Amino acid sequence: MNKVSERESRIQCFRLGIAAFIEARREAKLKGNEEDAAAASKYDTATWLADAARRVSQIQAVTHVLKATHPDARGSSLHCAPEKLAQHAEVGTHLLGKTYAEDVVGNAAALDVFKFLKLEVDGRRLLDWMQDGDEDLRDALNADTTVATEWMKAFGGLVRTDATPTSHEAAKQVYWLVGEEPTDDASYHLLQPMFSSSLAHVVHADIEDARFGDANKLARQAFRDKKPFEGLYRDYRDLAVRKLGGTKPQNISQLNSERRGNNYLLSSLPPRWRQVEFRSLNVSTDLWSRFGHFGQVGPLTSELIRFLLSDPKPTHGTRITREGIEQALGAQLARFAETARDLLEPGWTRSSACELTLDEKLWLDPGRLELPRRSDAPQHEADDVAFEAAYHWGDWPDHVAGRFSNWLNDRLRDAGLKAVGDSEYTHWARQAIVDAAWPVPMQRRVPVGGRA
Repeated sequence: MNKVSERESRIQCFRLGIAAFIEARREAKLKGNEEDAAAASKYDTATWLADAARRVSQIQAVTHVLKATHPDARGSSLHCAPEKLAQHAEVGTHLLGKTYAEDVVGNAAALDVFKFLKLEVDGRRLLDWMQDGDEDLRDALNADTTVATEWMKAFGGLVRTDATPTSHEAAKQVYWLVGEEPTDDASYHLLQPMFSSSLAHVVHADIEDARFGDANKLARQAFRDKKPFEGLYRDYRDLAVRKLGGTKPQNISQLNSERRGNNYLLSSLPPRWRQVEFRSLNVSTDLWSRFGHFGQVGPLTSELIRFLLSDPKPTHGTRITREGIEQALGAQLARFAETARDLLEPGWTRSSACELTLDEKLWLDPGRLELPRRSDAPQHEADDVAFEAAYHWGDWPDHVAGRFSNWLNDRLRDAGLKAVGDSEYTHWARQAIVDAAWPVPMQRRVPVGGRA
């Protein structure tokens, strides 16, 4: 194929792609109402392109969106190509490189023009070809070179920067002293932190995949089925969601609309170093004291005591409130055991210094079952055999539940709540058994009356 034929083929490729896009728009808008000649005429190729070239000035391609800070802000949004930004060690937009999602702000009614410019032909977007001044695309747009050139210039202006970027009173602003005189307004630079929608989009996609992606679904199903899973499991805990735009997220930006206005915020709480509090978890009498100071156990217990001391009426609402607190305490019981298993090496309960009861050892150190039996002394091997047998017999969770009930009842009695007897004991035990994530999947027996 000679160069002339290659060029004609490429021009035709552009024309077909553009015509297919406009035809799809026509079908979506008319929905079979072909008799409306006036509406149909708007989707003539030359007519639609002329209108799109006019409307493209109503939108702007950006990476940093001002309205994400405040919907009434009227200043400048910015387009900052990540590869052109300063490369820092911290996480930021600069890490996105060349593969990043551009956002669009402006008149939501003109967003179809952006979709048009994202149309890929020969491996690149029409916008990229227009910004390069591609002659084949120019000839595909219109036979009149002058008209086609004006259209390409207009479309290429989707990515633009204000000559003098402006801030706004509704934007976040920080006045930074750069001079020597703090009373002199001229001694300050005005800094305006900008919301990187392109970076937020990447974070949102990764979190959505962790929450709803197929790989994590398989991992969760394997966990429920008690089966091994060879892949990776990702989890983002303590997330918050910042909703932008309310019922009209498109008024903020195009990518914000695609995210349905949801923008995830990662937890910025300082880490809680729990290794120390679990390092010497050996004394039985100290175990439940440690549990009382774990996570949300203290606040939840205080909340339950305050609620019961208020002498609530025996109504449906009272029962729902009480059960909600009980279930939350049961979840803390499970998290306490999970944390101990994560932080302590399997087999730590083999130590002669460990004074925990057998059922507590089984609860907190199930990883010990994966270790080979000790053969250095007959007593050690016998101890390991007994450990395995007790674990698989499976009544140890009932005893742990009983100890949990005893501990909680003691807290209630100390607070002056007298109506705590066998029925309450059984209730607390049953609640713990139902809610806590026991590692042995079998029906539990609730201790009846008295202490375990």
